[in-house]
Amino acid sequence: TNPAFAPIIKGIDNVLEAAGYSVIVANTDNVVERERRSVEKFRERQVDGLVIATARRQSDLVADCRSEGTPFVLAVRSTTDIGVSSVVSDEIIGGNMIISHLVKLGHKHIAYVAGPQFLSTGFERFQGYLKGLRNAGLKVNHDLVAIGDAFTEEEGRRATSRILENRQFVTAIVAANDLMALGCYDELMAKQLKCPEDISVVGFDDMPFTSHFNPPLTTVHTPLLYVGIEADRILLKQIEETAIPAQTVSYT
Repeated sequence: TNPAFAPIIKGIDNVLEAAGYSVIVANTDNVVERERRSVEKFRERQVDGLVIATARRQSDLVADCRSEGTPFVLAVRSTTDIGVSSVVSDEIIGGNMIISHLVKLGHKHIAYVAGPQFLSTGFERFQGYLKGLRNAGLKVNHDLVAIGDAFTEEEGRRATSRILENRQFVTAIVAANDLMALGCYDELMAKQLKCPEDISVVGFDDMPFTSHFNPPLTTVHTPLLYVGIEADRILLKQIEETAIPAQTVSYT
């Protein structure tokens, strides 16, 4: 249901199909037990390797994959484990860029609709927001921060509602991804607030549909297609040579 994964899967499929492999996709809905069962089923089918895009920052699944020996690469989301191959975006730079952009436009009261902190994307984008405030000489107002349980439109709307209920002065809202930004739009409309006249909104990921927002959404571009492509290139190397060292690729 998250459109960010479509270009990642496309990149994965393009590389593996050209190399003579077939792709099997499993959806976990961020449920740990479903994730575990999916990996077990893949192992039963004796798959050659795994691209894991659901890992949490602390992940038992990663430890299991390492001990079991199946080649695997983390894509989009990383863990705190050392020595694991991963392909991600530099989320902290992205979050910092957003604040720098908004401050240049004159904003000083910037709220943040955060994604789940158990995921690296949620945690690191929030750290980028905090770093951006520090670099701009702005203090963190915790009444202007609300953390969602998922990267969804519904969670974006709920988080925005909590921020507005605090009755703090706010001129801009940063959303941890574009779906959450859409939820911000929904809540602002429900409160009869106009974007950007009353409150500006910035998203993250540059999903294909953001140009159809009203108004079109300002968002940070994430090279999702290339994340999938690079993850597969690393995975193919691991399949061919199991002893190669772990690789970490971070796009900016």
